[in-house]
Amino acid sequence: MKIILVTGGTGFLGSNLCIRLVNDGNRVICVDNNYTGKNENVAEIANNSNFKFVYHDIINTLEIDEPIDEIYNFACPASPPAYQGKHSITTTKTCVLGSLNMLELAKKHGARVLQASTSEVYGEPLEHPQREVYRGNVNTIGIRACYDEGKRCAESLFFDYNRHENVDIKVVRIFNTYGPKMNPDDGRVVSNFIVQALMGDDITIYGDGSQTRSFCYVDDLIEVIVRMMNSPVDFTGPVNIGNPGEFTVRELADKVLRKVGGSSKFVQRPLPSDDPTQRCPNITLAKTVLGWEPQVTLEEGLDKTIEYFRKVVVKK
Repeated sequence: MKIILVTGGTGFLGSNLCIRLVNDGNRVICVDNNYTGKNENVAEIANNSNFKFVYHDIINTLEIDEPIDEIYNFACPASPPAYQGKHSITTTKTCVLGSLNMLELAKKHGARVLQASTSEVYGEPLEHPQREVYRGNVNTIGIRACYDEGKRCAESLFFDYNRHENVDIKVVRIFNTYGPKMNPDDGRVVSNFIVQALMGDDITIYGDGSQTRSFCYVDDLIEVIVRMMNSPVDFTGPVNIGNPGEFTVRELADKVLRKVGGSSKFVQRPLPSDDPTQRCPNITLAKTVLGWEPQVTLEEGLDKTIEYFRKVVVKK
């Protein structure tokens, strides 16, 4: 049995990961300050003897008495409303100081540590689809820079700790992900569209809806993350993980409204600053080294996600 620490463990991705790891027979220490997460997300394993919740902000040093085999660093708000504005400084601190603290913890315990990085490190990409060797086109002083640059700095720390401190690292770059346990208010396009349709509200499309995204169902993502953690020691990444199927935002809105039904109308709003117009992963590396590619289609994934939101969203 492995002892595994998951930061951000009550959030969308972190909670799905905790549940997977406990069900696989591991002991999981879930660490979160519940800024964007909630304990309800891990309720199904809360009473499991192999699960432990620790309320903590990883901006501050974390001491764990028991030995740790692996650390998954997922702590950081990932939706624009949560990481922009007055929260931007905290976001950068979480990315940088939080990663530094987790790397020091991994060094102390001799643990392998995986960093949940992001496709946002590519910014407004000039290469499409994006490969891991592409260095990005990021506005370093824009309103999204706290997240984009914070994650880029975190990657730098991870590779420096690998080079100079012999810490066993893994880095994944996560593209748009959706599925059960998403926060209804997180501001991401899938949850926005589903919640608005379920509530009978107008569906807000930013820009003209021609911007593209690739949407990966959460179960597919968790599978490849676990494979990455268990990959050979010399395969550090970074590796893109996401679904290369590309859809326009308008296509997504049409699919959601068709599935939910109702009388919602589409309304357009200006495209937010620095919002990428194209985002799609090249997953050749994940395919060849990890033997992974997504299995859940957008149609199937939306059905499961809508079913989840029907239970948590109360119609006006």
